[in-house]
Amino acid sequence: MLARLKEDINCVFARDPAAQSAFEVITTYPGFHAVLIHHCSHWLWLRGFRWTGRYVSFLGRWLTGIEIHPGAQIGRRFFIDHGMGVVIGETAVIGDDCTLYHGVTLGGTSWNKGKRHPTLGNGVVIGAGAKVLGPIEIGDGARVGSNSVVVKSVPMGVTVVGIPAHIVDAKAKQEKARRDAMAQKIGFDAYGATSDMPDPIANAINLMLDHIHQLDKQIADMQRVLNDAGINCNRQAMPALDDCEIKDKQ
Repeated sequence: MLARLKEDINCVFARDPAAQSAFEVITTYPGFHAVLIHHCSHWLWLRGFRWTGRYVSFLGRWLTGIEIHPGAQIGRRFFIDHGMGVVIGETAVIGDDCTLYHGVTLGGTSWNKGKRHPTLGNGVVIGAGAKVLGPIEIGDGARVGSNSVVVKSVPMGVTVVGIPAHIVDAKAKQEKARRDAMAQKIGFDAYGATSDMPDPIANAINLMLDHIHQLDKQIADMQRVLNDAGINCNRQAMPALDDCEIKDKQ
């Protein structure tokens, strides 16, 4: 029991740089308190003291703002950061070294008595406000983006985002990197402008960046052909848009 308690304290230091001391973790971290209370309520639940276990979990929710059903199975070194609003259902299974942030729900999608909550593998990270619903599996090392809604199983080692959640593939990452590079080249910061955003302005910015990228590529090809033909066509540096401004007339 003491070894398990030490593990729970140490995992806070490993995943929260704000933690200063073991005393601070023990006295002020609601996520740590919720896990500790769940150890007690789950012990009672497994031994047939269902009402007592449920009441202990109720007290834990009242004290921490985190609701963990006593029937939920939780692995070692489980960390809930901030914690307020986290809900973990009865048939949820959580592997070792998992991390949940505030507002996460591991919920069900039916009223059946059987398995109806998610199963998380080892090392899973679920961002703030995300909802993982139904008897689905989240593979080892997977990450769920903040405010995502996951209703299908997630393979190991991938990142999912959005509503409904979808895998962020390598092509999407390359596309974003290309757009960011082009935006930086012309002096424009496109941070946060992605094709997944339901924002017409962001979508228009992305289309303009794609268009500029194609124009830039075509101009480079034309200059190369002209240079090969003996026509000197040195490419000048592209000015940054930061230098463009309308000056007041004197």
